[in-house]
Amino acid sequence: MKDFIRFTDLSRDEIYKIFRIADDITEGKYEGFLRGKTVVMFFPDSSIRTRVTFEKGVYLLGGQTILFPPATLDKKEKFKDVCGYLSNWADAVIIRHNDIAKIDEMASYSSFPIINGLTDVNHPCEILSDLYALSKIRDDFTKDKYLFCGKRGNIGNTWKSAADVLGLDLVQCCCEACEIDGVPVFYDINEAIVGRDIVCTDTLPAYIVDEFDECRVTKAAMEKANKGAVLNPCPPFFRGEEVSADVIDSEYFVGYGFKKHLLTVQQAVMIYCMGGGEA
Repeated sequence: MKDFIRFTDLSRDEIYKIFRIADDITEGKYEGFLRGKTVVMFFPDSSIRTRVTFEKGVYLLGGQTILFPPATLDKKEKFKDVCGYLSNWADAVIIRHNDIAKIDEMASYSSFPIINGLTDVNHPCEILSDLYALSKIRDDFTKDKYLFCGKRGNIGNTWKSAADVLGLDLVQCCCEACEIDGVPVFYDINEAIVGRDIVCTDTLPAYIVDEFDECRVTKAAMEKANKGAVLNPCPPFFRGEEVSADVIDSEYFVGYGFKKHLLTVQQAVMIYCMGGGEA
């Protein structure tokens, strides 16, 4: 059993092991892996992609999901007691909650794997899926040069963690006061994007949209990146804010196709955390 709460919970070798499990899933292996098992999920109504892929992933592996809103974890009952009861019935728990401390506390008492579906400070499954998608279209995604356009937050933080684990060349483009600690930063997209291969973005909070004009990814900016560069915005993205409409409609945009892998990777994460996969 292994929890997956932070990207740094995984080593490089473990990441590639999850990728191999994902490959095996597409070839029909692991059918029925979750038969007779129950995965308890804490997800808000607003979650679309993450919830759909986890829930469908459990179903396709033969398991059952039971869904609660994240506010269920904000009750007065102690996590030690919640986990004590859930251990009778749950085989894994997936949590999407703003506060990662609650996920950590629950993990400290659980006898089942805990998987982080998103917090305010990170989103490990999402970035793991993006890297798997990149591994399918790049000769060696670890040798590519990455640009993250957006403020410090759960997506940017997780790209930083991925860079730390895998040794990725990562820089950031953002407006002032939005920098990620330890990441080289640019304040103009036309400078930041030169020499980059993989361009990633994140949704902007309303209070900085007007300050982000110089950092917006446009088709003209993408033309200054390396040949074969791709744009992978984290959904939900908004045309005219972190990305322009013309770049989303261009050949640089790979978002829809990339996210098809979210289903398989999240299945692979569950299998790995629950002790599946060859040694």
